[in-house]
Amino acid sequence: MVEYRTHMKIIGDILTTTRDELADDDGATVTFLIRKANISHVRISRILTNLVSQGLLEQDSSQGACRYRISHSGREFLHAYQTFSRFAENFGLAI
Repeated sequence: MVEYRTHMKIIGDILTTTRDELADDDGATVTFLIRKANISHVRISRILTNLVSQGLLEQDSSQGACRYRISHSGREFLHAYQTFSRFAENFGLAI
């Protein structure tokens, strides 16, 4: 049986990628996030818009292409999400 990722898992993957996968502080391009999160352009565009409006990601358009960096609030959210995911997993629950 194929197990699909939940919306929260995809958000966690995007935030983790913007936190961990970048060697510099320039931010991640949409293409980079599409590859790492394994998600379509249409879907990731909607998610990125929501994450920026909620303050979890910061968007920078100064270098010709939009780049995304995790914000301080995004780091706090990701930490809480990962803690809760581990807690739920210990009880056999899927988030």
